Amino acid sequence: MNYIKHYLPAPFNAIRGLSVSGQPVPQSEPIPGMHQVPNSAGGYSFAVDDWTRLRRFLILGSEGGSYYAGERELTVQNCDTAIRCLAADGPRTVALVEEISQAGRAPKNDPALMVLALAMSQGDVATRTAAEQALPKVARIGTHLFQFVESVDALRGWGRRLKRAVSNWYEKRGADKLALQMLKYQQREGWAHRDVLRLCHPAGATAAHKALYAFATHKVVNSDTPALVHGYLELQAASDVPSAVLALERFPGLTWEMVPTKHLTSPLIWETLLPRMGLTALIRKLPVMTTCGLVKPLSSAARTIAERLGNVEALREARVHPLQMLVALTAYKTGRGRDRGDGNQRIWEPVAQVLDALDAGFYAAFGNVEPTGKQTLLALDVSGSMDYNMSALPGITCRVTAAAMALVTAAVEPNHGFVAFCDRMVPLDISPRQRLDDVCRVVDRSDYGGTDCSLPMKWALAESIPVETFVVYTDGESWAGDRHPVQALREYRERTGIQAKLVAVSLVANQFTIADPNDAGMLDVVGFDTAAPQLIS
Repeated sequence: MNYIKHYLPAPFNAIRGLSVSGQPVPQSEPIPGMHQVPNSAGGYSFAVDDWTRLRRFLILGSEGGSYYAGERELTVQNCDTAIRCLAADGPRTVALVEEISQAGRAPKNDPALMVLALAMSQGDVATRTAAEQALPKVARIGTHLFQFVESVDALRGWGRRLKRAVSNWYEKRGADKLALQMLKYQQREGWAHRDVLRLCHPAGATAAHKALYAFATHKVVNSDTPALVHGYLELQAASDVPSAVLALERFPGLTWEMVPTKHLTSPLIWETLLPRMGLTALIRKLPVMTTCGLVKPLSSAARTIAERLGNVEALREARVHPLQMLVALTAYKTGRGRDRGDGNQRIWEPVAQVLDALDAGFYAAFGNVEPTGKQTLLALDVSGSMDYNMSALPGITCRVTAAAMALVTAAVEPNHGFVAFCDRMVPLDISPRQRLDDVCRVVDRSDYGGTDCSLPMKWALAESIPVETFVVYTDGESWAGDRHPVQALREYRERTGIQAKLVAVSLVANQFTIADPNDAGMLDVVGFDTAAPQLIS
């Protein structure tokens, strides 16, 4: 049927979705003849299928819940969805987990690890085999391993397959790389390597592996222990900063996590660490490096940071998600915060060069997005339900997320416009020429009320604005309008003769969308998926 409708005249397509009498239907009622379900706000929307909702969960997560559902409720709903997907096609589910995690498309890896634990516990033999093979690709660092172990331990016992999967995480890494993981991430989630090793009993692929296991469980070293462990012990024994710097210089593999806390206020320590820091650590430790005096206006450290944050290829290899940049920019701009590492309160003077580098890095983290040249209207839902923290990240509401994502498309599309709406159109004066943090501040000051996602199409029609693509950033909980968004779009198509498309960018891992899944001119994408801007294009 989807292919046939492309050959029908435009007026026929425009009528589809109206009531039997041809009149618009208020969003508080379902459209007759179309499969719609009640949403959480009292309106009717389209339900996404399980695979779409699973993708939303893997990318958006459920931490912090949403405006309409608590964290536990939303997590349970999404876990139930994952279990249904595992029952329908377990290997496909695992492949999706691996694909999204490996590509760095999600701000956090936690949902991927949770679904992988469910696959190892709930799946059939083929699914558990796929999960076993995917574990080292999804749990890439020690923290990921501990998160997986915490999840899977609550779901099942330690059978042969689970022991083998976790053992292989240790055994199939080279000894030097394993030493880095075991020293950098010594304990998380209430687990230490000692605990995990005692449960999975790896044999020791080499003498160096055996020595590492002995160090983790009994703190003993011998001639087979990798050099990095000896460097770590030398660094721990350093009584002053010069001795610590000497250890860092002698063992380039040492990281900031291995430095004794008493030395982490020294600019000399951070100056030594800066060239070797991973990009994620660099972004996270910008406040510390500024507080200690290393990062100052026109300093060589500020130049180094700007250069590294502007390296698109390095950002992609490090799987730096744009949301990390947005969070860092928002936090760094405030000039105060509590460090997650030591819990200390810090106050610093933000450096403009660093703020600009974070802003540029945000766009760079999405990769190259090809412009279409189409007339594009970027419509931001600023209703009350969008004024809610996304993924429990402080200061990053769904409204801010919507603005940030819209700026990515605006930066490459020459023919674009911005509008904001709730249950009415809201004035919005933003531009991709503004810095991201300024735009976020403007959007967060916007008025808010109920949600009517039909307004962008109705507004464009009333103002005679030629639009080829409507991109609506929303949580999908639309309820306040006198007609459904799909009806407003089809009315726009019929009266203008423009076969406009609608992209619904969903910002919450719920089951609702304003896009009709049976209309080839409508698309539902997941908000803050790094692939979304190119997919929209």
